[in-house]
This record gives sequence, C-alpha cells and structure tokens, in this order.
Amino acid sequence: MTDTTSPDGHRRRGRAGGEQLAVPPADFSSYYGRPVLKPPVWRYDIAGYLFTGGLAAGGALIGAGAQVTGRPELCTVGRWTALGGVTASTYLLIHDLGRPDRFHHMLRVAKLTSPMSVGTWILAAFGPLAGVAAVAELAPLLPQHGVFGLARRLAPPVGAAAGLAAAAVAPALATYTGVLLADTAVPSWHDAYPSLPFVFAGSALAAASGVGLIAAPARQTAPLRRLALAAATVEMAGGRQLERLGLTGEPYARGRSGRLITAGRVLLAVGTAAALVSRRSRLLAAISGAALVASSVATRFGVFEAGRASARDPKYTVVPQRERLEEKNAAAPRS
Repeated sequence: MTDTTSPDGHRRRGRAGGEQLAVPPADFSSYYGRPVLKPPVWRYDIAGYLFTGGLAAGGALIGAGAQVTGRPELCTVGRWTALGGVTASTYLLIHDLGRPDRFHHMLRVAKLTSPMSVGTWILAAFGPLAGVAAVAELAPLLPQHGVFGLARRLAPPVGAAAGLAAAAVAPALATYTGVLLADTAVPSWHDAYPSLPFVFAGSALAAASGVGLIAAPARQTAPLRRLALAAATVEMAGGRQLERLGLTGEPYARGRSGRLITAGRVLLAVGTAAALVSRRSRLLAAISGAALVASSVATRFGVFEAGRASARDPKYTVVPQRERLEEKNAAAPRS
C-alpha cells in the first residue's frame, strides 16, 4: 500500500500502479455550528415597510393614469393609497430605526453608492408630493369665497402637478428596496439581484390594483384589470428566477419563507383571474382586490424571511464560496 496526497489536500490510498480511492471530503461546518453571517438586525417592521412602500408607489402611478384618462374617482383612490402607503412606510422605517432623529440624520448626506441613502431621499421626495396630491382632493369641501375660495381654485392644478411628479418618482420607490436587499451579504438576497426589483415592481402594482378594485367604482376599473394581469406576469417571471438560483434559491421554495412565497403566488393567480372576470360585479372585484393585496403582503414577507433563513444556515454562505473557489482554481492556467 502507498499513501499519496492529492493537490486538493485529501490523502489517497491504493496499491502501487493500481486504482487510487479518494477519501470523500468532509462536510463543511461553521465554528461551533454558529451562523457564518450575522442575521439581519431588521425586524418585521422592514417587511411591512417593503409592502407599504410598494403600495404607495403603485397608488401614485394609478392615480396619475386615472388623472390623465379622466377617471376622477379612481384618481382619488390612487392618490389616497399613495399617501396612506408612504405614511405607513415612513412610520415603519422610523420605528425600526429606534429613534426618529436617525431618519433626519440620513438626510444630512446623499450617497449615490448607498441604496439606503438613495432610498431615504426617494422617500423624502415622494412623501410631500403624494401628500399635496391627496390633500388637493379635499378642495370641493372648502368655501367658495375668500381665502378658502382661492385655495379651492388653486388646489386642483397644484394637486394635478404633484400627482404627476409623484408618479415620476414612483418607479424608483417601487424597486429600490429590491436593490437595497440585494446590496447586502445575505446569500438569498444578494444572489437574487437581477430578479428582486422586478418581483417588487409587479407586487407593488398588484397591491395598488387590488385597492383600486375594492374602492373605486366598477365602471372606472377596466384599466386595473389589465394592470393586474401585467403585474402578475412580471412578478411570476421574476419569482421563477428566484427559485432557479440554485442552492441560495432554496429558501424561496422551502420552509416558512417558501410557504409564504407559494401563498403569494396562489393569491396572485386567484386575484388576477377574478379581476379579469369581475367586469361590473362589485363582489368579484372586492374578492379580486383582497387577494391581490394579500398576495403582495405574502410575497414581501416571504422574501424577507428567505433572506433571514439563508443568513442563519451556514451552508448558503460556505457552499457557494467553495464552488466559486473550485471554478477559479479549475480555470487557472496550470504550470
């Protein structure tokens, strides 16, 4: 018998001139079984923030579209959805930060290379615009004469301009959170950087369409049915890519996070189908809207939980690193 050592460090034993048997490499393990990465310190406030921010962005886009196409009731719903969503987002973000002054401190610097810094400024720009557009809807309640009469006349054009401006910022608000998650070292978020913005964009439009189907008159919701179909297509396509990531895509299909993602997908399909056949049925429209909103909630929480799960389990960090190292070594020229 002879002992030899392979280039990868594993000892091989066999008869001289005969076939050598490789000792299987030992399974990896982290130090005392602890996570290699520190799990995200974000609480579920941030999962809620992901949902409400997307809802706000979708509401602004729907409000602007309704404004341009002459659907006043749908425009009102879209504007108030945008204001409600951005107000909730701001609260959840500040609550997670722990102290309100931390949000203020983030506005003291603008760093284009930091998704968190850019996102803070997007939120700060979007909020006042959405607020002005929504408050302008109250103009008919003001007296017709005096100072309030002047405000009543000025509010509609000012609100229209603010609504269009908020819609211009909305795509960035809907997608930057996907970029923010992908910019971290958390494996299932980081490896999903090409897909997460699309998943979040589709989810945002689906949620806002759902609110519109519930709250707006049926005669004005025809565009929402088409929008729900488009949103479902974008989100489903992005979601399929998440599961094709390989090892780091497992949390999107397994465990608690996998169940949430699956529930979101089923609710999205049900909501979209109900929207397409609802036409003038208020009951079907309400069912569709509720399913679309619930699908967005499940998807955002599922993505959030998938990242946390991948940070807790060392294999999602160690195995891909080993695979990249082996590929690098295999590609390196041999002397």
